[in-house]
Amino acid sequence: MPVVISVVIFLAMLAALFDVISRDDSQIKGLPKLVWLLLIVFIPVAGTILWFVAGREPKTSTYRSTSHPAQTGTRPVLGRPSDYTAPPRVTALSTEEQLAALEREEELDRIRQLEAEIEKRRKAQSD
Repeated sequence: MPVVISVVIFLAMLAALFDVISRDDSQIKGLPKLVWLLLIVFIPVAGTILWFVAGREPKTSTYRSTSHPAQTGTRPVLGRPSDYTAPPRVTALSTEEQLAALEREEELDRIRQLEAEIEKRRKAQSD
């Protein structure tokens, strides 16, 4: 019995180590990746449990629309694939990714404003 428990702990530790290594830094909560690795190696049981409970964020999340045919019980008409569209996939973005997207939007808005201003000046010069 002690051998079985040891093997289970070892396999869980390997799974946690692989999970920490394969994740991006933005998907790790609480502590830096190196600290999580050291915790799992030096305190296998507690480190592994802590990692799976509190250290990681879900890799992706999906969103299903309430009007999706699979959820409403309605079926698309056969032979018309345009009637059926897959639900949009939404992935969880890290804070850094959200900030970068917001900055890109602001930059595009500023570019549009400048283009409108240039167009206004060109019309003023041609008149």
